[in-house]
Amino acid sequence: MAMYLKRLDGPRQVTLPDGSILTRADLPSPQTRRWVASRKAVVVRAVVYGLIPEAEALERYSLSEEEFAFWRQAVEQHGDVALKVTTIQKYRQL
Repeated sequence: MAMYLKRLDGPRQVTLPDGSILTRADLPSPQTRRWVASRKAVVVRAVVYGLIPEAEALERYSLSEEEFAFWRQAVEQHGDVALKVTTIQKYRQL
């Protein structure tokens, strides 16, 4: 019996600027409902560095464009720490 890999659009892995490798296996489960900062950061990196298209991330995680754009902007301006809920409240007031 042969085993077949599902054909995916895009790369199976990307290399991040720090030299680490991000793969589809590193992505949070599509059933994720509790979004801790580290999971948000992985999704942002996956989109920014071309592992998955933004449209796929929005659909996979049932995110609005606005919510994802906020995550991305928070990471770009303040780093992963900006995705913590307590920090988000501080940055949203700015």
